[in-house]
Amino acid sequence: MKKGQRFVFTHKEGFAFGLSMRIIKDTQTGVLYLYTSEGYGTAITPLLDSDGKPIVESGRF
Repeated sequence: MKKGQRFVFTHKEGFAFGLSMRIIKDTQTGVLYLYTSEGYGTAITPLLDSDGKPIVESGRF
């Protein structure tokens, strides 16, 4: 991770036909996001727990 980088990829998976999924962490808040990409389309959404609250990675950001 570069110093001062706000968003970092923490996990990535690739699937057939160009589909990829990644987990992105906001280093300032610790909130985790799901990023998906296929062809020309992309989407990003926060990961939520069972109560509908954003999942925050514990520990140092």
